[in-house]
Amino acid sequence: MDEQKLQTLIQSGESLTVEFKSDRQQIGDAVIYEEVVAMANTKGGTLLIGVEDDGTITGAKPRHSTSTDPTKLQAAIFNNTVPNVNTRISVVRHPKGPVIVIEVDIYPEPCATTGGKSVRRTIGGDGKPHTVPYYPRDQRSRRTDMGLLDFSAQVVEDATMDSLDPLEFERLRQTISRLHGDQSLLQLSDGELAKALRLVETQSDGRTIPNIAGLLLLGREAAIQSLLPTHQLHFQVLDVQGNVKVNDVFALPLIRVLAEVDSRFAARNEEREVLMGMFRLPVPDYSPDGFREAVNNAMLHRDYTRLDDIYIQWQPDHLLITSPGGLPEGVTLDNLLVHEPKPRNPRLAEAFRRIGLVEQTGRGIDKIFAGQLRYGRAAPNYGRSDATAVRVVLRGGQPSLQFAAFVYEQDKAGTPLSLDEMLVLNTLFFERRIDTERAENLIQKGTTEARAVLEQLHERGMVEARGEKRGRVYHLAASLYRQLGQIPAYVRSRGFDQIQQRQMILNFVQMEGQITRAKAAELCQISGLQASYLLRKMCDFNELEKAGKGRRYIFYRLANARV
Repeated sequence: MDEQKLQTLIQSGESLTVEFKSDRQQIGDAVIYEEVVAMANTKGGTLLIGVEDDGTITGAKPRHSTSTDPTKLQAAIFNNTVPNVNTRISVVRHPKGPVIVIEVDIYPEPCATTGGKSVRRTIGGDGKPHTVPYYPRDQRSRRTDMGLLDFSAQVVEDATMDSLDPLEFERLRQTISRLHGDQSLLQLSDGELAKALRLVETQSDGRTIPNIAGLLLLGREAAIQSLLPTHQLHFQVLDVQGNVKVNDVFALPLIRVLAEVDSRFAARNEEREVLMGMFRLPVPDYSPDGFREAVNNAMLHRDYTRLDDIYIQWQPDHLLITSPGGLPEGVTLDNLLVHEPKPRNPRLAEAFRRIGLVEQTGRGIDKIFAGQLRYGRAAPNYGRSDATAVRVVLRGGQPSLQFAAFVYEQDKAGTPLSLDEMLVLNTLFFERRIDTERAENLIQKGTTEARAVLEQLHERGMVEARGEKRGRVYHLAASLYRQLGQIPAYVRSRGFDQIQQRQMILNFVQMEGQITRAKAAELCQISGLQASYLLRKMCDFNELEKAGKGRRYIFYRLANARV
């Protein structure tokens, strides 16, 4: 690392992956080993020795005679950590003193010092990073997050086959039949069915013992409550003041929980209708398919090692579904829609797929988004998620009946909208304008894919574009505004654009004295033909006048201005 990179790193401040350590009174080797272990146990990062908490460089004292030997320090860290942690160490010479830079990679296995101390980094209540003990329960949770441990496949030592409920086996068969799951499972006996779904494990002594997934799907209520106390779901209804009016708590087998939640959802999910010729299209407050998929995800991806519960909160204008445990390793809010499926509990997810409860492709997230978007509602919002829980907000309120009808008509015509197209159209419906960069962030794909979606919608006559190809801005087409019953919105959008463009041109001419067609097109982000038309109109209104000779030398100045 050089001095410039060091300064950039310091300016960004301390974080989960950056730690400053003062060395005015030389810190001990044990402190360095612990900080390295903490970073390896979290997300990796960089330790800067010789920097105060406020970012002031005060310099690091030499650790080997008259200087610091990076190779020796690297070897010391390697030999005093378990498993041995590799680091990259450099000493940056700075006018205010040398800074020791220790770069640490994330480790998939829990790390500790040779003295047996295991720590990790976390953001405290004060918003600052702290080094805290790394308990076995946290280590197990992290291994699960990274896909190194399938908690749902672990045997429940105190469980027996009697811990499973024969009624739940029958309920499971009925669910397979109703949802068109793996029909080959229907003819199996209870024991064979549990083995086929890998919900039990055969021990070396011949005993068959349920695993976590088996207990969750088929367990007796009493067995679940005593052997798996981390499994619990709350269905709550809140009023405008946030008071809880309903709080139903379930610690039942998962298929029963889903049935209980679904009945409560259906009882409250009101529908409106839009007339389409002789047919009435029902438009619900919330998409049943999207809601079920969100609840399934909450159950499948929750961290069952945590003593937290799943919460479904029905609020006046939205639903909030909270699932314990953060997003799996590698999945972020910026790649949620495109990251390959990464279930936290693979054994349970496999059983759900064979039963027919979730998509075989594992792309249930698409169904959650499509369910919201097709009824003209805001996209699901995962912005409240953090390291402790995944939280999704499904917006309710007044739906766009015309937008729902438009999506239905596309399906009926055999030209259904893709999820990417619905994301763009939905955003245009609420925000009026979109460019390629915004579309790229929405669909979470590259610029090329975003531009292709926009151009495809343009070709289908659903959006209109203005500006040159690189700087194009898009809005809903007049025909679509008409279909949605929002002609005034279209007129305002287009009219406001022209008012803005005319004012920008006038301001430019007042400052520069003149403007060319090319400059007007660049300034207003419109095509050359559109710029010519706008300039001619401004001349007609006596705002500008045309001057110059020959096509290459024509310019426009304020009307009645003379040189």
